[in-house]
Amino acid sequence: MNAKAMLLGLVTILIWGSTFAGIRASLHGGYTAGHLVLVRYLIASAVFFVLALWPGIRFRLPCKEEFVKICLLGWVGISLYHMGVTFGEITVSAGTAGMLIGSAPIFTALIAVLFLKEHPGLFGWLGLGIGFIGIVLITLGTSGDSFAISTGAWLVLMAAVATSIFFVFQKPLFARYRPLELTAYFTWAGTLPFLIFTPGVWDSVAGATLEANLSALYVGIFPAGVAYVTWATALSLGSASSVTSLMYLEPFVAILVAWVWLQEWPSTLSLVGGGIAILGVVVINGFAKKQQVLLRKTA
Repeated sequence: MNAKAMLLGLVTILIWGSTFAGIRASLHGGYTAGHLVLVRYLIASAVFFVLALWPGIRFRLPCKEEFVKICLLGWVGISLYHMGVTFGEITVSAGTAGMLIGSAPIFTALIAVLFLKEHPGLFGWLGLGIGFIGIVLITLGTSGDSFAISTGAWLVLMAAVATSIFFVFQKPLFARYRPLELTAYFTWAGTLPFLIFTPGVWDSVAGATLEANLSALYVGIFPAGVAYVTWATALSLGSASSVTSLMYLEPFVAILVAWVWLQEWPSTLSLVGGGIAILGVVVINGFAKKQQVLLRKTA
């Protein structure tokens, strides 16, 4: 991965890592989950609309086939992902949600096996196995019951799978579109399903605390807008698997921000699971990649 892709990826992870605490702050301050995803993506859509009209910035219109693909990816990577995270955080702490989303590289590797016909090798399969053990422990730790998985955890896991699909299948579109315009199209497409939450939204905004409204503004502009552009740029400059592997840093940021901002701390079982999941990601993106290089050299 080149230095620019790594820098942009790290900036994105720092912003995204703060998202989970921002969402919890808004939910605790008077927003419903549906109203929050709608408000933050109306803000993000408005930001991209202004940029699209900015002098000197030209957006290329997608053809019919690409339009369908962009809409589908927007609904998966924006709509499904953010509904999963936001509704999941009603019951799941910010730090735990961050650890579950941090498992996305594991799902990305599995998608590459199933759809891109990649062969992970011994270390790849070992990393996947370790990672899934970690995910199970994180999810079990969300309910306080060692034999149960909370509904919120299932929703956040759904979001992790959705974002993995999004990262893998948007890559070919960078051959035609700049990261800014592609992110704008994804955002506009992904905002449309959120309109079902329109009834009562202004009552939520008016009745929310100042902290909740500022948090909604923050997660609308930065994680939903700026960070998606920096991440798309990083993906356009580096490989999907290498850039996505930076997501194993996201849980650390999420836990730290949630501790400072909300005084939340994940359960011990979830923390242990998070450590194991990160080990799985390291095995997949470290040892497995080295093994593949060696195999190619000896072939």
